[in-house]
Amino acid sequence: MRTVLVTGTGGAGRTTVAAATALAAAREGRRALLLTADRDGTPEALLGLPAPRPAAAASAERLPWSPPVEAAPGMWAARIAADDWFRGELTSLQERGSGALDMLGAAPLDPEELTGLPGTEAFAVLRALRAVHDTDPAAAEGARPCRKGERAEAPRNEGPSTVDRRQGLRRPGGEPSCHYWDVLVVDMPPASDTVAVLALPEQLRRYLRRLLPAERQAARALRPMLAQLAGVPMPAQKLYETAERWERELAGVQALIESEATTVRLVVDPGPLADRALRTARAGLALYGCRVEAVVANRLLPTGTADPWLAALSGQQQAALKELHGEWAPDVPVRELPHLGRDPIEANGPRDPDAPRDSAGPGGAPQAGGLAALVASVGAPEPRPDRPAAEPWTVEDRLADEGELVWRLPLPGADRDALGLVRRGDELIITVGPFHRVLPLPSALRRCTVSGAGLRDGRLHVRFAPDPELWPRGL
Repeated sequence: MRTVLVTGTGGAGRTTVAAATALAAAREGRRALLLTADRDGTPEALLGLPAPRPAAAASAERLPWSPPVEAAPGMWAARIAADDWFRGELTSLQERGSGALDMLGAAPLDPEELTGLPGTEAFAVLRALRAVHDTDPAAAEGARPCRKGERAEAPRNEGPSTVDRRQGLRRPGGEPSCHYWDVLVVDMPPASDTVAVLALPEQLRRYLRRLLPAERQAARALRPMLAQLAGVPMPAQKLYETAERWERELAGVQALIESEATTVRLVVDPGPLADRALRTARAGLALYGCRVEAVVANRLLPTGTADPWLAALSGQQQAALKELHGEWAPDVPVRELPHLGRDPIEANGPRDPDAPRDSAGPGGAPQAGGLAALVASVGAPEPRPDRPAAEPWTVEDRLADEGELVWRLPLPGADRDALGLVRRGDELIITVGPFHRVLPLPSALRRCTVSGAGLRDGRLHVRFAPDPELWPRGL
């Protein structure tokens, strides 16, 4: 499945660009799903989404979004309901750990008194990414895989009795249907928060491996006997089972993020401050190996105006736009979106509340606000194979000429003054501004010592000299 994560600077129009991207894919005949976590009401006004409500399902099948709404032909949209999902997950966790809570004399929290905590949205977004891609129709009761040449059924905004919440399957008339998405577009938080979200799976997996090492889990076979001897339940069994489930979920999300089919679109309102924030985001995304497929310069004012006030603003934008092209092109295209002169919500006129969502508006355009005017400029995501992306880090052998190995790490946008590097055992800890990553060293570099490092042309070059006590003789 092709996945596009849309992020950018605050207030640059991420939701609008994400919706236009999904609509562009739908107009090419691909089935597109837009997921948004925006809380300011823009998705409702732009796409007519209802207020998010959780799906009534078991904990293992609970999804953190509302039922998809058809916003235009071939395009569906859904809101991530992070708070409701958090309440359901915490309630389920309390039920699984009831034995340990009883031993401690703790009183469980009622679902009514639970509220979402900071960071809940990040976990809900990751859960949503994982769930949308886990679309094996055969896993759902009464569902079947799509046959060759068969069109998948569309998930409608119907009641729980007609919609399989885990797979989003519609079964009209009780007949089983097949379902898949061709393109998933996710309206992500601002760029710095998005980098933190994408870094979570790897970081949490590392914490789990350190706190609950796999080699210690073999002792779990003794826990039932110990529980009988002690006469009390052993909560460690549930702890390891929960850790294993988290490991599987996190590994699946990390594989999705690292897939070649997953890319990022950065949205920016051109200007000096936005350009600085974009460079920081670029360095953070590069640190975690995320592939930026396009930079979208949004709300560009017309040039050549006789109005001096408007000409000054347009000139400032054009200067920033020139810098964007210089920094990103030709490796990453810079797409230019015009300012519509009014909000996209009103650009095609008010939506007819009695008209179906897939009906045509003025000029034959689908009634998805003013998105139709942006589709050509924003462009649909190009197809990409769903396979692990190539490792961005490369090791250059300079042993014959200089007696060193050089590990090259692409970090475009990184600032030399905000760059940190620490060797810790068989790991290299890299800090780029506010972002931090622990990279395991390739096997050859583990037998070396760090002899120097430098940042040149957007690449960090770390030099390693063989350690005579560890390096194999004769090499």
